[in-house]
Amino acid sequence: MSAKRIYLAVALCAVVVYLGALWNEFALDDLPIIVVNPLVAHPSGIWRAFAAPYWAADFGGHMYRPLVIAGYALDALMDGTAWFHAVNLLWHAGAAVAVAALARRWMDTAGALVAGVLFAVHPVHVEAVANVVGRAELMAALFTVLAVYAALAREHAGWSAAALAFGLLSKENAAVAPALVVWAWMLGLDRPDRRRMVSLLVGWVVVGAAYAAVRTLVRQPFGGYMSIAPMFIGQSWLTVRLTAVAALADVARLLVFPLTLRVDYSPNERAVVTSPFDLRFASGLFCGLAWAALLLVAWRRGKKLEAFGLGWIGVAFLPVANFLYPAGFYVAERTLYLPSAGLVLAVTAALSRLPRERLRLVVATLCLLGGIRTALRVPKWRDDNAVTQSILEDSPGSYGGPVRMAGVYLDRHEPAKALGAARIAAGIMPYDPWVYATGTVAALAMGDSRAADSLVARLERFCSGPCAAGYLRYEATMARAHGYPGTADSLLARAARLQLP
Repeated sequence: MSAKRIYLAVALCAVVVYLGALWNEFALDDLPIIVVNPLVAHPSGIWRAFAAPYWAADFGGHMYRPLVIAGYALDALMDGTAWFHAVNLLWHAGAAVAVAALARRWMDTAGALVAGVLFAVHPVHVEAVANVVGRAELMAALFTVLAVYAALAREHAGWSAAALAFGLLSKENAAVAPALVVWAWMLGLDRPDRRRMVSLLVGWVVVGAAYAAVRTLVRQPFGGYMSIAPMFIGQSWLTVRLTAVAALADVARLLVFPLTLRVDYSPNERAVVTSPFDLRFASGLFCGLAWAALLLVAWRRGKKLEAFGLGWIGVAFLPVANFLYPAGFYVAERTLYLPSAGLVLAVTAALSRLPRERLRLVVATLCLLGGIRTALRVPKWRDDNAVTQSILEDSPGSYGGPVRMAGVYLDRHEPAKALGAARIAAGIMPYDPWVYATGTVAALAMGDSRAADSLVARLERFCSGPCAAGYLRYEATMARAHGYPGTADSLLARAARLQLP
């Protein structure tokens, strides 16, 4: 089979299993990032996005992903949400083809096909592909793989630097691309001469420095919301890291056996680990040690591609692992999109040693099971209501279900039920400012100023001054978009008072 046919087959697999996403609407962060974003609403957003943060000013003004916002503004020129989802499918197909091309660098065409198809149908990708804002993961992964390919297969400093730049402008985790290339050099997979190596390093440094400078300049005027996961608020450095180790059990399960998928991994569905004697810590530690052992064995036995793929998982996952710093979540399935590329490289290299007939059977089975699980999962992202129902069913112990139901009730103009749901969420997780901000909207919509003031006071306990004002401005924008203009004005008035010294 020719290379073009392999890439076409991989792209078709990537699209076919996600065809159901074309009937999906906007859900979760699609609403603030796309639906009510003025940059997306006007064609000028295609270029204005490069001078604006990812989250609009009313939503905190944090992160810098202009290429993604520019893409949404371009999509908005077409009518309907189906086009947004179709573009996501194309980005996913492109990433799968890029993985196949990278695998073909060290394997035959059959190996490239296996790697590409396994990546295309992996169920852990559903959140990133079926939810429109997951496009940041798709774009960053594609450009990261291209940056690695340009450096290793072409030894082209310019193309690698350009791909890195596009990746960083899509999402910050593309910054791992140079580390992935260096890891390949260490293994001896591909190692250019010293002059080309220096030119590659210089190109990456220039791109990274320019990106950091522009990002800092764009974000400087804006404050930010609390970016730490609610379960980590008030917790010690040790507790955060113990919990991060425990999370490796979830990560390993999602990468290797993704039968159970969840939208939400919040308290109390997942709780912090405070002791190294906790069984959850032991489970995560076992998974981490098993990964390290596999990597060491592959390295010592000269199985370079297996070692490269296993190392890729660790490098790509590290920025969101809560080891270097507390992230805004415990585990998010979308963040495993790029790490899974390393998994399929390692698995494909191992499978390639099987007899051809057995290889076909194993790969066909994996692709069939993965494709079915993926296709069945896609409708869970149909719209905000479907996602909320998924949380309630899959994560009944989480506070995420009730707080999401508060939003659903507000959409239905049932503020009393929304306030009740917010109070249930606060009872489960009293440390998340969003719970009190959402409850404030419901209280004001009911005309209960006393309850609203009480909720704002509780909000200030965890996020005082400008930070609390930011949450209220966010909710004011969403309230106005959902038909609560009076509530929005009251929220803005309270936010203005909180801004005062």
